[in-house]
Amino acid sequence: MFGRVGGLCAVAALLAPLAVGAIEVDGIAARVGTDSILRSDVFGEMQRQGMRDESRYAEVRNQLIDRKLILRAAQASKMTLQEWVVENRVREIVNKSFGGDRNRLIELLGRQKISYPEWYARTKEDMIIAAMRWNIVEKNAAASPAAMLKEYESHKDRYTKDHKVTVTAILLKPEERAKRDEISAALKSKTFEELGGRKYEDVKPEEVFKPEVVEEIEKMPKGTISHWIEIDGWSFLLRKDAETAGKRLSFDEAYGEIEAAVKEEESRRLYNEWISRLRAETYIKVF
Repeated sequence: MFGRVGGLCAVAALLAPLAVGAIEVDGIAARVGTDSILRSDVFGEMQRQGMRDESRYAEVRNQLIDRKLILRAAQASKMTLQEWVVENRVREIVNKSFGGDRNRLIELLGRQKISYPEWYARTKEDMIIAAMRWNIVEKNAAASPAAMLKEYESHKDRYTKDHKVTVTAILLKPEERAKRDEISAALKSKTFEELGGRKYEDVKPEEVFKPEVVEEIEKMPKGTISHWIEIDGWSFLLRKDAETAGKRLSFDEAYGEIEAAVKEEESRRLYNEWISRLRAETYIKVF
């Protein structure tokens, strides 16, 4: 989303409704009320997200359960979207990713064995889920003065201007995950550079890495090596080589960023509570 290491490309992000290549796997993965989620749905979603690690099957199955719960809640609340609203979103995707040529989209869908009506329906579902989430979560997430002050005091590095680091990173593709132990052992006698490490010199972590990596870098003293970090099947091992402390922003200077961080955390809490309520109210069985 932000162009960070390990992220999806822009087109893939815009085509989030697109299921990549159906995988023929028989059997029911879960039942949500009267709705079923197939194992092929779970593996197809894993492939769409670029996941190759089957240990994340349960995680993705739970994502699809939550999706079903929200769609059922939308149906119960009689939420609808007019087709012109969906069509505007489709036009936006076509203009941004396919130069305004809808035929290019249809050709891509054809190569991935997805019909246009299926993709359109998934796009509409995503818009309904986003609308439900806004009504239940985002619009109710407030940033109280006490929460903002706590955020500011608890994350001093987060509100420091021009804080830069030099980091060397070893990156493994999902299919190379088995090499992690081998590389960890090899580091006893070899350097990061000898094992293919890439140096990111004098960079702002938040502009280069995904949040999970930034959080780890913040905790690392200079000269230390991180544990393996896994994101969407990709594995990262970091060595923090240098760090330049920046100027700490005052509360007033960082007000907007603090407010956004608190609202994001509050949104996460409200979302989890909402999903817990929906789960408690609905018959769910996993297989």
